[in-house]
Amino acid sequence: RTLAPNVYTIYLHSQDYDRFDSWQDTLLDELQRVLTEHADKQRYMFVGGVSIELARDDEVRTGRFETESRTERGSVAPATGAAQAGAGGSPIIEIDGQQYLLTGPVTVIGRGGDADIILEDTGVSRHHLELRAEADSTLIATDLGSTNGTFVDGERIRTPVALHDRSLLKIGRTRLTVLLPAAGPVSW
Repeated sequence: RTLAPNVYTIYLHSQDYDRFDSWQDTLLDELQRVLTEHADKQRYMFVGGVSIELARDDEVRTGRFETESRTERGSVAPATGAAQAGAGGSPIIEIDGQQYLLTGPVTVIGRGGDADIILEDTGVSRHHLELRAEADSTLIATDLGSTNGTFVDGERIRTPVALHDRSLLKIGRTRLTVLLPAAGPVSW
């Protein structure tokens, strides 16, 4: 596995930065998509979520850009093809076709901006669900006192539950599929 940086800063001269201002969010979303697709094709892996930002730097010539990248570990990373092929014992959560590699021992899913996986679903609480990866490759789901509850394979859970490969979770209107590693301990 080849590890790729997951945090990028693109430096632009102020004049260029101002030209991108009105559609900066669209540009950054597209850059993130292209970066993730390229990493997938090259079989690169990330250890945290991909983040790209634009910054002003008047030392950069107009019409040019400079980049800076670094690796920052997070508890969730986009799951590329390389991650799926050999996740190193890390579970994967699939939500609406997007896969997330759980790279930390605890992942919080919810609507709040500080959740590890943020869902834009009004039926989801700010801190709705905790997924805890145990050393023996067990993944434990715990409802965090959500208003609408957490359902695992159609049953509402009230206490922590061990998940199985292909377990289906439902929180709010969002469905999640659990993909567990074939065997071996989880590595952090």
